[in-house]
Amino acid sequence: MFALLRKEINSFFSTIVGYIVIMVFLTANSLFLWIFPGELNVLESGYATIDTLFIIAPWVFLFLVPAVTMRMFSEERKTGTIELLLTRPLSDLQIISAKFLAGLILVLFLLLPCLVYFISVYLLGNPAGNIDTGGTWGSFIGLFFLAGIYVSIGIFASSMTDNQIIAFILSLILCFLFFIGFESLSSIPIFQSIDHVIMNLGINEHYKSMSRGVIDTRDMVYFTVVVVLFLVFTKMSLQSRRW
Repeated sequence: MFALLRKEINSFFSTIVGYIVIMVFLTANSLFLWIFPGELNVLESGYATIDTLFIIAPWVFLFLVPAVTMRMFSEERKTGTIELLLTRPLSDLQIISAKFLAGLILVLFLLLPCLVYFISVYLLGNPAGNIDTGGTWGSFIGLFFLAGIYVSIGIFASSMTDNQIIAFILSLILCFLFFIGFESLSSIPIFQSIDHVIMNLGINEHYKSMSRGVIDTRDMVYFTVVVVLFLVFTKMSLQSRRW
C-alpha cells in the first residue's frame, strides 16, 4: 500500500503538472488577497483577516482537485495496468486508500504555503496578532476536509471511465453539486418545508460552520461520512469489473 502511495506522489511531482497545479492555486489566491482591488483585498478591507483565502480556495479546488484525480484510475484503465494493479496482493480498499491518501497529501502541499498569508496578516495587524486565530485555524481545517471530499469524488469519477476528460467533468459536476448545489436547491420555494435538511446535505453549510472556529462533531461526521460513501462507491466501481 505504501509503495503505491509513494508511486502516486512521485508521479505527481515527476512532471511539471504538479508544480503548475501548486503555482495556479497560490497565484489565484494571492491575486485576490493582495493584488486585485476590492473588498476581498486584505490591504483595502481594513481588517486583519484572510477570509478571502477561504472564500476563493474552495472554488479553485473545485477545478484543481478533479484535474489532479482524474488520472488516478482512468489512466490505469486506459493503459490496461488496472488489471495488473488489481492482481497484486492488495485489497481494493488498500488500493483506493493509497490513492485517496496521495490526494490528501497533495492538498497539504497546496495548503502549507498558505500559512505565509496567515503569518503576514498576523504581523500586519494593528496591533500585531490582531487576527481571529480560532476562526482562521477552523477555516484551514474545514478547507482540508472540503478538499478531502473533492478527492474522494474525483477518485470515484476516475474509476468510472477510462477517459480522463469525462472523469474531470463528472468530478467537477459532483463537486459543484455538493459544494453549492444543495444550498441552491434549498432556496427553491417548493422545498421550503425541508430547506434546512437539504442545505445540510451540502458541503458549504458545514464548511461555513467550521470557519467560525467551532469544530462541531456533526460537521466532522458529515465530512467523514461523505468521504467514506464515495470511497465505497469507488470500491463498487472497481468490483464491477470482475462481474
